Amino acid sequence: MEDEIWAATGMMSEIKENVTLRKRMIRAEYRKVNLLLHTEEKRYLEKIENESKEIFQQLKESTDSMCLKGAHLRGVYEELMEMCRKPDRELLQHFENLLKRSESVQLHMPQPVHPQLSSWPITGLINRLRRFLVHISLDHERVTDHIPLFKGLRSWLVSPDPPDMVKITRRCFLAWGDQPFLSGQHYWEVDVASCCNWVIGFCNDSWAGRDDMTLKAGGMFLLLCVKGDDRCSLFTSSSPLLPQYVERPVGCVGVFLDYECGVVSFVNVADSSLICSFLSCSFSSPLRPFLYSEHP
Repeated sequence: MEDEIWAATGMMSEIKENVTLRKRMIRAEYRKVNLLLHTEEKRYLEKIENESKEIFQQLKESTDSMCLKGAHLRGVYEELMEMCRKPDRELLQHFENLLKRSESVQLHMPQPVHPQLSSWPITGLINRLRRFLVHISLDHERVTDHIPLFKGLRSWLVSPDPPDMVKITRRCFLAWGDQPFLSGQHYWEVDVASCCNWVIGFCNDSWAGRDDMTLKAGGMFLLLCVKGDDRCSLFTSSSPLLPQYVERPVGCVGVFLDYECGVVSFVNVADSSLICSFLSCSFSSPLRPFLYSEHP
């Protein structure tokens, strides 16, 4: 009996030492993760800061160049106005030279700057969010014309069509999630690969089944992708609308809601990067998933 007691006591001591050692090992691993994420965060923020400085410099150079070209064109215009008062022979002698100068200025006008910030992968982001993955069944589904929210945004970005331009027919689809969320953390994904324009996110439950949202309406936490004249742009439904200077996702977009913390985030699933977030929101009612898409 004494041997058994001694063996049991020894085993208890070994288990206690093993538990203590295992706690140390687990803490060490988590410290490694924290250090990795801290280092990654620091590099990411430094890269964003450097990119923003480059964009600001490009915009400054473009602005300075346009001011210089504008001043030159105003000078040409003033010369032309002065020449109009001169005899025809003298006018013809100087007109060709002025025309060449004017054309040269217009040919070398600065190109527009399209600012875009990098989206680096965030280690473990998608795996963490997928712990809260929920299946969203769609309700109030229907094919519809442009909703006012989206139509208003397109009118900002798309220049008027030429008279002879053939209108492109698109299938427009609108749907709401079958259940609202009043608490907790929830994550869902939408494949936008086949969509030319789309809106994804959460809206107050009072909007469910409606399609009359406008740019100034409240209770919407949405990411909008719209194709303008020659490129796609991303916006969030802040008031006013806020452009997002990141690359347009071409696969799945993940949407994460943390109701208690007042956060709605959008992620690019393909590269595990953050697109944008609504932070420190004050949700006043249940939130329901929302989806609008246009297909060619």
